[in-house]
Amino acid sequence: MPLSFITVSVPELEDFVHRAFSAMGLSQEEASLCTAALIQSELYCHPGQGQGVTRLTGYHQRISNEWVQLGAPFEIVKDSPALALINGNNGLGSVVAQKAMALAIKKAQNVGVGTVIVRGSTHFGSAGVHTLHAVKQNCIGIAMTNAGPEMAAWGGASPVVGTNPWSVAAPTGMGFPLMLDIALTTSGKGMMRWMVRESKPMPTDWALTPEGYETDDPAEAMKGALLGIGQHKGYGLSLITDVLTGVISGGAFGLTPYSDNSKLDVAHTFIAIDIQWFMLVEEFKTRMNSLIREIKSSKLRPGFDEILIPGEMECRREHKYRESGIPLDSLTFESLNNLAIELKIESLGG
Repeated sequence: MPLSFITVSVPELEDFVHRAFSAMGLSQEEASLCTAALIQSELYCHPGQGQGVTRLTGYHQRISNEWVQLGAPFEIVKDSPALALINGNNGLGSVVAQKAMALAIKKAQNVGVGTVIVRGSTHFGSAGVHTLHAVKQNCIGIAMTNAGPEMAAWGGASPVVGTNPWSVAAPTGMGFPLMLDIALTTSGKGMMRWMVRESKPMPTDWALTPEGYETDDPAEAMKGALLGIGQHKGYGLSLITDVLTGVISGGAFGLTPYSDNSKLDVAHTFIAIDIQWFMLVEEFKTRMNSLIREIKSSKLRPGFDEILIPGEMECRREHKYRESGIPLDSLTFESLNNLAIELKIESLGG
């Protein structure tokens, strides 16, 4: 059945999300940081990825059940001019992550590069939200996180590593940043749920049935393990991500993250590289522009009418939504207004 959509202006949705977070008990700082992250995700991501305001009800569930600590201390366990180790103390992952990237940027501006590794955190939202903060400060940003086991090892049939998303972003002079934001699986279960709702089959390289067979049935696939990008390559990258986040931080890794609802025990890594340490920012952007033009002017494959740069499509989507409003599917719109009733706040469109 085709999905129906209700269009909501960006300011209206932003106001609603902030009021909802405030009603859940978040401090002004926490509510502002979480709102900004969810709205940016809604502007950038395909709705089927499940990274935008659809997560608001999940936040409410975790906060209501006291599975996350509001106002958790951002604990600096170890610190140096270029490095820091953080304990997130089971706080809001989006808040912890934004503070960690801000610290990495500050270190980069002082010594050229900053790396901040976090343990004891929770779901940090879209990785690209955090690398965009670095771009705004004329840095190259890198963000990664481990996650609960959903991907099979290459040759395996059961989930052993997470989707373990990465983002890398850099400024350009083209009107949009270069911004790669990917999970290391071919797709995620959010897109599978979306395809179930649209009654569409999925590509057979997305996931396995519980018995280990490839399938184009998204409902069946959600019961099994996901497959990595590039076959064995995605699995290898996911494993390495666990090393760069969970193992080295002294936090959880492998089968442990997300295994306990009351303590997700997620680990993240954030890196900021100060462009001005190497060259003038304008020179860097000029060089980036040349690289982008070379790529976009290359020969097209049959059936394609344009070559896009990572981040370009997302930037176009943001511009469109800011101008004409964000289309929310009817189920998401209804769930948000049901949440408004529960939180005793004014509804969307109310």
